[in-house]
Amino acid sequence: MAEEGAALRAVPKQIEVPIRKAVGPGDDKIHTWPHLVRAEFICAILVMVVLIVWSLLSDAPLEEPANPTKTPNPSKAPWYFLGLQEMLVFFDPWHAGVVLPSFIIIGLMVLPFLDINPKGNGYYCFNDRKYEIMTFFLGFHILWVSLIIIGTFLRGPGWNWFWFWEPWDVHKVEALTSVNLPYMLGVRNPTLDFLVGGALVIGFFVGGAGLMYWWIVRLKGREFMRRWGAVRFGIVAFLFLNMWAVVLKMLMRHLFAIKYIWVTPWVNI
Repeated sequence: MAEEGAALRAVPKQIEVPIRKAVGPGDDKIHTWPHLVRAEFICAILVMVVLIVWSLLSDAPLEEPANPTKTPNPSKAPWYFLGLQEMLVFFDPWHAGVVLPSFIIIGLMVLPFLDINPKGNGYYCFNDRKYEIMTFFLGFHILWVSLIIIGTFLRGPGWNWFWFWEPWDVHKVEALTSVNLPYMLGVRNPTLDFLVGGALVIGFFVGGAGLMYWWIVRLKGREFMRRWGAVRFGIVAFLFLNMWAVVLKMLMRHLFAIKYIWVTPWVNI
């Protein structure tokens, strides 16, 4: 009987050890349910309350009812489309309205295929995913958000550029004489203009992809490139260079009044 009692008293101690190891002071892991979901639900409720109170205290910036006989100047899209409307100033309408937004959607769709970095899954860490985070910051915050800010505050009547301190003058007229890049280089023949523009665009992507390959090999090593594969690298290089091409084209338009790089019968790039 004494031996049985000692065995029974030893059972709780055997169970207590792994429990202490699981919830000890050195273990900072918690379950998603209910801890994380409860905190997210409370935050969602607080944000909803703030938005409701704000909407009750602030009037929506609505204008007068639409008048079909009077077009407002400037005519602006909703704020979430102002970035797209701003790109129409710098690019061919088909390129700015169809091609570039399609690249954004396709890029988001293929992210699970392109990203082979296992670090950062399930937690937030800048050091493990600094290049991915910096690329998103450049594409969204610097490019897209800045275009929305420009379209909202810096584009006035006639879609002219007005600085923050300048009043919107409806009579302001800006003479913009823009030319294609081959024309600026002295090319006057239409056929040669087509060939030179195509060579510039193709050279930009080929040279940029080669520079990216050299930089990634130098940074990550050839073993990483072998695991990443040529298909993944090609897609990333194409999308990344298109993102930088948007920045370069806008700067060329502002600084040198360059309209298009490559003029074709189908689309102007």
